[in-house]
Amino acid sequence: MAGIVLTHKEVAYTFHDLETEMNTPSQIALHPFGRVPIPQHGDFVVYKTAAIVGYIDDVFYGPKLTPADPSQPASMNQWISAVNGHYYRYLIFHVCHEHNVFPQFGIPSYAMPKVAVCLQVLERELSDGGQFLLDPELSLTDFYMLPIIHNFDFAPEAQTLHPKHPAICAWRERMEALSTMKRFRAAQPQGLHRACAPMGDFAPAKILSGQPSSAEYSDTPVSQSSR
Repeated sequence: MAGIVLTHKEVAYTFHDLETEMNTPSQIALHPFGRVPIPQHGDFVVYKTAAIVGYIDDVFYGPKLTPADPSQPASMNQWISAVNGHYYRYLIFHVCHEHNVFPQFGIPSYAMPKVAVCLQVLERELSDGGQFLLDPELSLTDFYMLPIIHNFDFAPEAQTLHPKHPAICAWRERMEALSTMKRFRAAQPQGLHRACAPMGDFAPAKILSGQPSSAEYSDTPVSQSSR
């Protein structure tokens, strides 16, 4: 997710893989909860994806992903909260665990009913003919949702659910066709994408350049640590 937004804003960066450093003192010093990604802009370090992408959108020049209409940021933040609280939780975390862990212990599946609700809500929102979730503007909302839908495809259940959600499929095709996504995919190190691991988990680690959008910020390098 962070990498997609950086690509969209045309902020140059390099990737630093923290796979071998996870939960070590050096990584915990950057993120006290032991997660990724972890951007650093000069001396400023920030974690949690919502804070990261909001900072990137505010600080760097490039197409804005926060709507100008005063009523729309509330809708954007509503969707971001839904992705964090429901879509990621059930489509990615629980479904992947159900396939990879639960069978070993004879634990039954319980995420799919929640997944169905998530997809129904998303399908309903996109069924009015809009191009994006906050139509007509592309926003952080779309970039938050895309990695979830992308990685859910690795779950076998996704193949039976897609025909029931044509609006979601059409939206995803539009998103994947964006020049942002083509540039993002081309820039990714080999081997970073794997089933049931959101693209946000592999956001770039070192953001080394980019023009701030306000004189309040100096034109200093940004670095981001990520698994």
